[in-house]
Amino acid sequence: MEFLHGTLIRYPWGTYDAIPQLLGQDPDGEPVAELWLGAHPLSPSRLGDSPLDAALAAHPEALGDASRAEFGEQLPFLMKILSARHALSLQAHPSRAQAEEGFAAEEADGVPRDAPQRTYRDDWPKPEILVALEEFHTLLGFRSPRITWHLFHQLGVGPDVLRLLGPLNARDGEAALQEVFLDVLTIEGDRTALVDDVLTCARRHADDAGDAGDLARTALELHEVFGTDQGILAAMLMNRVVLTPGEAVYVPAGVMHAHLRGTGIEVMASSDNVLRGGLTSKHIAVDELVRVVNFSWSVPKVLRGDEVSPGVFDYPTHCDEFDVWRLEPADARGVQVPADGFARILLATRGTATLTSDAGELRLARGEAAFLAATDSGVTLSGDAQVFCSAPGLATPHAA
Repeated sequence: MEFLHGTLIRYPWGTYDAIPQLLGQDPDGEPVAELWLGAHPLSPSRLGDSPLDAALAAHPEALGDASRAEFGEQLPFLMKILSARHALSLQAHPSRAQAEEGFAAEEADGVPRDAPQRTYRDDWPKPEILVALEEFHTLLGFRSPRITWHLFHQLGVGPDVLRLLGPLNARDGEAALQEVFLDVLTIEGDRTALVDDVLTCARRHADDAGDAGDLARTALELHEVFGTDQGILAAMLMNRVVLTPGEAVYVPAGVMHAHLRGTGIEVMASSDNVLRGGLTSKHIAVDELVRVVNFSWSVPKVLRGDEVSPGVFDYPTHCDEFDVWRLEPADARGVQVPADGFARILLATRGTATLTSDAGELRLARGEAAFLAATDSGVTLSGDAQVFCSAPGLATPHAA
C-alpha cells in the first residue's frame, strides 16, 4: 500500500475550483478539468519517486497473474476526477476489435500518432463509467426518433429544419438516426440559418416545463459555448441525463455521449481513442463514426450502486478492463477492500480512511489516493470516509 499522486490535466472546459478544493489546494485561477490516477503513458501518476508505469514495468507482479494473462504488463484501467464547467465535444469510443483494426490501419498508412487527423492513438477500447460527486449533467445515447420529431415540432422549428429531420418521422429505428446525424454533420449551404432557427424557437420555450423546455434549454446552454455550431442539432437528438451524487452511467463502446457540467469520478479502460461527432474544432472522421457508433435509440440506465456487502457498493459494468466500488464503512469494523489479487487504486472523496493489512496502515485524507498491489491482500478500510476503488473487471464474476 502506497500513496499515489495524480496528474492534473488542464482543458478550457474544466472548472476553476472543484478539483483543487477536493485536493485541499487553493485554486490558481486556471481551469482544472481532470486528475488522472493511473499508468497511462501520457500522464502517469507517481508512486513514490517513480511514474506508475515505470514502477509497474519494474514490478509487474503488482498487477496480478490474472490481469497480466489478459492484458499484458500494463494497468488496464485509468481513474479520474472529471470536473466540467461546460460541455465537452460529442464523442464515442471503439470496441477492442475496432480499435485494433483502426490502429493497425493508421499505422500501416504511416499516419503520425500525434497528427490532428489521427483517430486511433492506441489499440485499446475505451468503455467508461461516470459516478457523480455532485449534480452532474450529461448527454448519453439517442432518444427515440419519433419522440425527437415531436419535440422539435413543439418548439415550432421552420420547414428547413423539419426537412433535415424528416427521416425521424418516416421511420423509428437506427437507420433514421444515422441518416439525420450524419446529415447534420455534413450540412451543405447555410448551416447558421438552420441553427439560428432552432435557437430562436428555443428562446421562446426556454421557460417551459416538460421535455420540450428541457430540449430548448439544452440548445441554449450549448449555444453559449459553441455559437451556431451544427453539432447543437446533433446533440438535440440525444438523451439528457441528470445524476445526483452517487448515481452513475456506464458508457460502453459505440455510445455517443457528451458530458455537460458537474464533477464526478470517471473510470475507463486505459486508452486515448476518441471519435468526435460534433461540438469541436478537432477532426471528425465521419466514415469511422458510421463504423463505430451505435445508432440505435435507448433510455439510459442510471446505476445507483449495488450493496454487495455492508458499506460496499458495486457499479457493475460487465467489462473486463475495470470495475468500480464505492466504500462507505458503516461501523468501526470497516469493510474489506474488494479485488484481492489485482492492482487497485483508491481515492478518498469524503472524510478520513484508514487502510489496514498485515503489512501495516495507511491513512487517506479527503483527496488522497493509494495504490494497492495485487500482493496487498486482506486490506480493510475503516473511518468516516467515502472512498472509490477501481480494479480490473476480471476481479468480479459478472465480468467473466
